[in-house]
Amino acid sequence: MHLIDQARDFPHRYGEEGPGLHGFADGQRPSAMFITCSDSRVVPTLLTGVGPGELFELRTAGNIVPPYDPENATSEMATIEYAVSVLEVSDIILCGHSHCGAVGALARGEDLRTLPAVRDWLSRSIPAEDGGPGLEDPGPDVALPVQHNVVAQMRRLRDYPCVSRAVREGRLGLHAWYYEVHTGVVRAHQIATGAFSSL
Repeated sequence: MHLIDQARDFPHRYGEEGPGLHGFADGQRPSAMFITCSDSRVVPTLLTGVGPGELFELRTAGNIVPPYDPENATSEMATIEYAVSVLEVSDIILCGHSHCGAVGALARGEDLRTLPAVRDWLSRSIPAEDGGPGLEDPGPDVALPVQHNVVAQMRRLRDYPCVSRAVREGRLGLHAWYYEVHTGVVRAHQIATGAFSSL
């Protein structure tokens, strides 16, 4: 398997001849958190051009941010809280993408009975009006449902106490992005207009 060969070569590429990994023993200081889908076509470090240690990543099916509920904590909630309160990232980017299977399945009303965990995760986490059934034909790229979902997840993120406090104090910036996997174009949500426009 070629992944094994790449893993064997990694210390040489990054440890000796590359930028070095020794400093990581002292801890991490990422400047931003990147929340995105688990989809293999979305590669945050490639997309942003950064190296190891610069992004704190959270990947979930459909780039979903579950509602904040400390009584029923999830790994997603813990990861966000740690990034903001301990690592003190200065920015959070929440990025959805075109041709998203998770959002597309809901938007098209696909039968997910054979995938009960996927079905329940999506149905609890994506409101119908933000990417679920009910919209007109979403098209193959499901652009509109994905963009609605990104905005909905950003609303959820703002409800996290640590996030709302950091934003209020002016030490955290929030950014909602939409990435086209087939073109490489990234669009950012503009609060004033409600539209996504190119960076």
